[in-house]
Amino acid sequence: MEENIINVIADAMLEKKAQGVVSLDLTKIGTAISDHFIVCNADSTTNVLAIADNVEDRVYEKLHRKVVRSQGKENAFWIILDYTDVVVHVFQTPYRSFYRLEDLWADAERTDFIDE
Repeated sequence: MEENIINVIADAMLEKKAQGVVSLDLTKIGTAISDHFIVCNADSTTNVLAIADNVEDRVYEKLHRKVVRSQGKENAFWIILDYTDVVVHVFQTPYRSFYRLEDLWADAERTDFIDE
């Protein structure tokens, strides 16, 4: 993977005050649709949208990669940005608690990112 897309995404999330930023390495899980998930949440739809937009901007600015597919911007409860090898999930807080994505992929190696 080029100049660590995971770190670029995590930094972009934290710039916009994302909470609970976590990456899941799915490379050892044969059934996964992607190599990595990176997940975060925010308390408002406005913040969810700002985080997703910032991720798109920073990844393009630093790595010259455009998102392949995105979903969820119309309601901003759960926005998915698909970069094929990395899938970004930006949840509104109650939806992250409800869907518990990290629990579904509990076998994945997990990395937590904290704003310094």
